[in-house]
Amino acid sequence: MTEKRDYYEVLGVSRTATQVEIKKGYRAKAKQYHPDISKEEDAEIRFKEVNEAYEVLSNDESRAAYDRFGHAGVNGNGGFGDPFGGFGGQSPFGDIFETFFGGGMGGSTRTRAPQRGADIQVSLNLSFEEAVFGVEREIEIDRLETCETCHGTRMKDGQTPPTCTACSGTGEVRRVQQTILGQFMTSGPCPTCNGEGVMITDPCTECKGRGRVRKYTKLMVTVPAGIDDGQTIRMTGQGEAAPNKGSNGDLFVKVRVQSHKYFERRGKQILSTVGINVAQAALGDDIEIDTLDGPAVFTVPAGTQSGQQFRLRNKGVPDLRGGERGDQLVTVEVVIPKKLSRDQEELFEKLSSSLGKEVTPQPKGKGFFDRVKDAIGV
Repeated sequence: MTEKRDYYEVLGVSRTATQVEIKKGYRAKAKQYHPDISKEEDAEIRFKEVNEAYEVLSNDESRAAYDRFGHAGVNGNGGFGDPFGGFGGQSPFGDIFETFFGGGMGGSTRTRAPQRGADIQVSLNLSFEEAVFGVEREIEIDRLETCETCHGTRMKDGQTPPTCTACSGTGEVRRVQQTILGQFMTSGPCPTCNGEGVMITDPCTECKGRGRVRKYTKLMVTVPAGIDDGQTIRMTGQGEAAPNKGSNGDLFVKVRVQSHKYFERRGKQILSTVGINVAQAALGDDIEIDTLDGPAVFTVPAGTQSGQQFRLRNKGVPDLRGGERGDQLVTVEVVIPKKLSRDQEELFEKLSSSLGKEVTPQPKGKGFFDRVKDAIGV
């Protein structure tokens, strides 16, 4: 536009219009030429013209200068290079446009942001020893992976998908709705491209335009020493591929540990029980005890009582975080034979005769787990 139009004409009001009428005219024209609504080719120019006219006419001083001298009477080369210059760069009706257009004066772009791939959880069964000492195990998972043919573009031969013509790549469409309060602008995902901003015009034949394919994949899982039943190993980025070029999900491997025939675990401690005969308990003996590291020789002190507990240092579970290894707590149980040979009976009779038959009251004994707590200092 080479020649500026009359500001009153721009707002569609008379020269004697009140400020209320000027504001009303401005709102009507601004809505009419807003770039997010109007389909007219020069809507953006008209919109700036409307704001420029309102900035002059809404101020009594600048309006008086304009009425007397025309465009030459207002500052800025007969006009306003920045249509919102008098308002700190903000529209005088910013709150109005926020209501009508949902995104302010400049509109918005709401293309669908990259999504993260889904997480996967699987279970891994381990033997008691594998959990204690750690192990490398191969697992097979079923997951969605990025299509190798189109590299996730979803287009044939990996082409770049064209911009959606319905929303011009914004992923959003806006509609004008007529209500009792006037016209209101609503926005939502573009139904043509589902909010993605691109069109899959020539889909990849391998993934059928989805960008991902389902595959069975084998992975090696490093199980750390000391892991316990129910704990989970997280493998970052080994979940499903993202549907829109986002980051992959994670794989969570939940550990299930089988029980052991002779050992029981309590944190880092290993609990076991060994049976000895009466003579070994009374006289003491060197016996062989099973540990997770193999057989170990242990000296049973003379006078050992049934249920007495002993500690084998560093024979327990390795610390998952690299600390000291736990201990093995061995409970000794004196086993009374149910059947005796004739010679054994004679020996026991002699022993009974020498020990006498006096019964001595004993203090209340502690249960098994009480003895365990004493042993580990709880």
